[in-house]
Amino acid sequence: MTRFGSVITAMVTPFDADGGIDLEGAAELADWLVGQGNDALVVTGSTGEASVLTDDEQVAVWRAVRAAVSVPLIAGSGTNDTAHAAGLTAQAAKVGLDGVLVVTPYYNRPPQAGLEAHFRTVAAATELPVLLYDIPIRSSRKIGHEMLVRLATEVPNIVGLKDAAGNPAETARTVADTPEDFYVYAGDDAMTLPMMAVGAVGIISVAAHWAAPEMSAMIEAFERGDHPKAAEINASLLESYDFESSDLTPNPIPAKAMMRALGRPSGQCRLPLGRAPEGLEARALAVLGALRG
Repeated sequence: MTRFGSVITAMVTPFDADGGIDLEGAAELADWLVGQGNDALVVTGSTGEASVLTDDEQVAVWRAVRAAVSVPLIAGSGTNDTAHAAGLTAQAAKVGLDGVLVVTPYYNRPPQAGLEAHFRTVAAATELPVLLYDIPIRSSRKIGHEMLVRLATEVPNIVGLKDAAGNPAETARTVADTPEDFYVYAGDDAMTLPMMAVGAVGIISVAAHWAAPEMSAMIEAFERGDHPKAAEINASLLESYDFESSDLTPNPIPAKAMMRALGRPSGQCRLPLGRAPEGLEARALAVLGALRG
């Protein structure tokens, strides 16, 4: 068991019918997700629509979820503004969270030197464990290998990486060149098994909203050396991987549709993502039916 476990859901943020924060729903959903087998939760990450939440809304969600569950909670406290991200990160410890997830600054397209200074500044704002979040498809910038190794080696509370860059060969280099207690998590459900094969310790997941038992079973099978079983479970999850994001329905639109289909707190996404297209809840149930037989 790593610091935060193996299966971590990046939780959606429930909204009410008017688009306001549903704090009771957030607490209820978090409790249900833990009951499904999640080892930890990320709250107000990109799947939690952090970019359309105010700081007060984010902190309110953290407080509500902290009061509801005892598993480790990781705050999605990164933004593309270093001072803003540092300020949010400092608040996470005051709320009693267990770690922070700090995304690569998006839109700005900073140089590697700027990225390094950003991560060092944000990490200095807290004593909590910090996971860096490398997702070039959203941020337009890749965290450079040499810089990542420096951060993992020189900044004591930078303890891991959510790797959504989609390159297992590069992940293997990261695992090989960083300290043993630096943990790499897959950041893309479909890449979980390939990244486990090169040293990742688990997944920060979208599909674990509805497939935590399967994700856990796949990781456990891999870790005990039953690779055929792990591959079999992975094959059963392919429809879930396809469902969770697309050009028509990017994440977290499908995850919220699945939660609505299951009668769990969710609501629609705020703009600019907006409402789900007609029929997505029915497709969600079909995906779940195929997964569970």
